[in-house]
Amino acid sequence: QAPRPVPNKLACAMAKDGEAGYGSGAPPVAAPVSNEQVSNLGSGNKRIRSKYTCNPGYTPVSDCFCVRFSPDDQYLAASFANGAINIYDAETGKQEFVLNSSPPGTELSSMPLPTTQLRWRPHNAQSKTKSVLISVNAEFDGQILHWHIKSGKCLHTITEKGNQLFCLDYFSDGSQFATAGRDRIVRVYDEATKRLVQNLQGGDMKDTAGHSNRVFSLKYHPQDPHIILSGGWDNTVQIWDTRKGHSVRSLWNCYLCGDSVDFSQDGSQILTGSWRTENALQTWDFGSGQLQESVEWQSASSKSTCMLFASQFSKDPNSSMILAGGSQENEAKFFVRQPGSKAAAFGALVHMPKPVFTVDWSYSSRLAAVGGADGQVRVLEVV
Repeated sequence: QAPRPVPNKLACAMAKDGEAGYGSGAPPVAAPVSNEQVSNLGSGNKRIRSKYTCNPGYTPVSDCFCVRFSPDDQYLAASFANGAINIYDAETGKQEFVLNSSPPGTELSSMPLPTTQLRWRPHNAQSKTKSVLISVNAEFDGQILHWHIKSGKCLHTITEKGNQLFCLDYFSDGSQFATAGRDRIVRVYDEATKRLVQNLQGGDMKDTAGHSNRVFSLKYHPQDPHIILSGGWDNTVQIWDTRKGHSVRSLWNCYLCGDSVDFSQDGSQILTGSWRTENALQTWDFGSGQLQESVEWQSASSKSTCMLFASQFSKDPNSSMILAGGSQENEAKFFVRQPGSKAAAFGALVHMPKPVFTVDWSYSSRLAAVGGADGQVRVLEVV
């Protein structure tokens, strides 16, 4: 087993009980001037170009922890360390709504704690209300908040006493969602009743043991509501089966410090992004649990590697691309996947002033959003 890397400032701050959630206790400083640029790589026919950048203009600068396109690709939501959730028009980048914001001049100590992750509720026939998203935060008693974006109203609040929440995910039909965080338990909720229906913890005591440290990433199987992936600081990804109530399998040597576990659209492959310099980006076979590929991050033009906070498959039926980003090199990189060949980089956002914390593909897989510690959200187009 590889030696465990020492977490950086972001991860260390999460570990301090006195400083709930992401980011450090000190106010962030303005991002230094950088030579940020969009770089196209390789000789394939895919290219990226910058579409727009959203800067909410928070003072002090507030880290962006999560970006997510709505299911119809109409909106892009971004959550921040000051608790705010900004909703942008996904095509133009124009700010449309702001949720959970604090008035200017609010004392830092009385501001909401970070909104660590958010998800849009999938559109389905059961729910008449569209434009609903759900967020979790790093309060000492973590909250799950349902928001109606157009009215700005919080529709429902669930509190997990004594548990800071770092991640959540919906099953694809919107019927249930799951959360996880500091206390290592994966909780499953019914969307219609908002009631807790199951706690997932531990293992079979033979091959699996559940989580032994904080959980930062959570993902439902795209077709099977009984299967959930989670990963975090304990160097494992746990595969949970709600029919068993515990972890049924594990992937080892995956050190996840952000939203960096994903399923391919057909559910056959798992993607992990680890916060380390070697073999950070990896794909796994879901059926066997075997490592398929350690994606080569370095390119011919650059010998640098990136320690990953975020990674995601594109949402087209073949999951034909990967986007990942992180710290050390402060960059986000795009890869194309073709059957029978290794994933190849075709574009990158490089020399960013601060680390990348979150990435998301639009449902069309034509746009991609990148958010990070400088509090800005960059949207790029794949052409």
